[in-house]
Amino acid sequence: MTQNRRELANAIRFLSMDAVEAAKSGHPGAPMGMADIAEVLWNDFLRHNPGDPTWFNRDRFVLSNGHGSMLLYSLLHLSGYDLPIEELKNFRQLHSRTAGHPEYGHTPGVETTTGPLGQGFANAVGMALAERVLAQRFNRPEHEVIDHNTYVFLGDGCLMEGISHEVASLAGTWKLGKLIAFWDDNRISIDGDVQGWFTDDTAARFEAYGWRVIRGVDGHDPEAVAAAIRAAQDDVGAPTLICCRTTIGFGAPNKQGSESTHGAPLGKDEIAAAREHLGWAHAPFEVPEEVYAGWRAGGAGTARQAQWEQALDKYADQYPAEAAELRRRMAGSLPEDFQEQAQAYIERLQAEGPTVASRKASQMALDAFGPLLPELIGGSADLAHSNLTLWKGSTSVTDVEARNANYIHYGVREFGMSAISNGVALHGGFVPYDATFLVFSDYSRNALRMSALIPTHTIHVFTHDSIGLGEDGPTHQPVEHLASLRHIPNNEVWRPCDAVESAVAWKVAIERRDGPSCLVFSRQNLAHQARGAEQLQAITRGGYVLSDPEGGAFDVILIATGSEVALATQAVGRLADAGIKARVVSMPSAEVFDRQDAGWRESVLPSSCRARVAIEAGVTDYWRKYVGLDGRVVGIDSFGASAPAAALFEHFGITVDAVVDAARSLA
Repeated sequence: MTQNRRELANAIRFLSMDAVEAAKSGHPGAPMGMADIAEVLWNDFLRHNPGDPTWFNRDRFVLSNGHGSMLLYSLLHLSGYDLPIEELKNFRQLHSRTAGHPEYGHTPGVETTTGPLGQGFANAVGMALAERVLAQRFNRPEHEVIDHNTYVFLGDGCLMEGISHEVASLAGTWKLGKLIAFWDDNRISIDGDVQGWFTDDTAARFEAYGWRVIRGVDGHDPEAVAAAIRAAQDDVGAPTLICCRTTIGFGAPNKQGSESTHGAPLGKDEIAAAREHLGWAHAPFEVPEEVYAGWRAGGAGTARQAQWEQALDKYADQYPAEAAELRRRMAGSLPEDFQEQAQAYIERLQAEGPTVASRKASQMALDAFGPLLPELIGGSADLAHSNLTLWKGSTSVTDVEARNANYIHYGVREFGMSAISNGVALHGGFVPYDATFLVFSDYSRNALRMSALIPTHTIHVFTHDSIGLGEDGPTHQPVEHLASLRHIPNNEVWRPCDAVESAVAWKVAIERRDGPSCLVFSRQNLAHQARGAEQLQAITRGGYVLSDPEGGAFDVILIATGSEVALATQAVGRLADAGIKARVVSMPSAEVFDRQDAGWRESVLPSSCRARVAIEAGVTDYWRKYVGLDGRVVGIDSFGASAPAAALFEHFGITVDAVVDAARSLA
């Protein structure tokens, strides 16, 4: 090891120590322990351009053990990203760009938001899959325009989380040879030595997944680390786990190797001792110019990007259509004719009026939109023939020769599936979707939350949306899930009432760029609803007037979603016979409706009419914001039961009679 390399790594250590100390909060141990590994990777192997963090063919680097965020912030600052020293001094402070855990879009060079352990690993698997599939689609002999690695740092905590099993298994199955993971094997977590709760043979576990495993690497020996990375890059037939034995808090002479360095500042005395121990004779946040020069030597990133752009121009000369598609997809723009053709399909559906389950309508939309969108990629958690996510143009990503690979069989791995989808979206070049039963959204809940928080352009498909799935019983019947998903900030939930609303939901989700969408579909057939041209356009506003009494005046408003819209429309005639005029409002997306201007919301739900009934086969409290305390909600506030769907709706009182009775009690 040269002294210079240790100095470069020590810059990471002391920036991390000083920032955590200044914040009086944070995790110095992991950055100190992984500094030598990071220095070798970033200075000798990582292909990136600090001057342009969005360069498409850059290597992706993910810090899955995101509590060690000062490792990443130090790397970004030292290598020349737009992250000045003042931001490191403001670590974990309000409005700084150095949050407690790395946040995508908040800090230049951060590839994903890593907070909950293991999800960064899953995102990295998604990124590596995206690179592989894009390379299959666009690369040609002598023109490898998509060619980059995905590197991910993992801690013991990431490997203890169950999601690590799900995504590592898939990465091995998919043979993602450009995915290289570094396990920070320091044997310490917050509670102390992990020997009391983590005795897995991790290396054997990954070998069983089909990974190449490089064991016993001294994480403080740059030559050993570099040799391991070269070996990993030489074998692209499988993903690689590099097992790096490290000392947490390396360099803090009295605390290194113990949990006391994991999640708390070292204290001024220990930092002073570390400065003496490592020979770092510099004030807090002071980095010598020669160290900066070592980190920023030569402007290699700018040169690499320029070389790639020249190669892309040569590719375009020979393959102009492919180059145009690639550039469009890199920019994240949709095909010019997508909106027009999608709208034409929706108008045809309205004219044809099919009565189908909305899960079938979803598949119909995929058949219509898929050929227009080569960037559409997705799949299901072992429920393809129930979720109906397979469409006519589906080709499995396991076909490594297919240029149009676009379908992912995830197996029974809901959490890993959704987190991988987030990684695919973050990589760019794709619009990913995933699917399972609505009740199993609980399994992927945290990844759904991260979709909205990051945010990612991810489409989460859920079918079997209520007690209407029938005989499988309460374990499979979602009652609280719609409300739960609606409460996630920046998440758009769509529960369409027929084939037309289903297609609109897909179109809006595809066009959305600032967050995820959850599309919720039925198992049972849904009746087609009549609409005029204005109503058809209004669906995109989340809530709209589906029908009004003749003459326009009404006594009560019926608000419904999904299969229950039909109950509302059927109740209209019965109420009219009783002298009560009813307006029907279909609200496929409450979140989208709530974002409309006050004029639109008032036109749909006028404040002058307080007689309101909400109808949805789920928990009732969510709807109080629309109907008020004096309104009525026809729903279900208990778990379901095992019986045919029709019997369940009758048993739980979600019927036309119940809607009529509720409306009559208000009018």
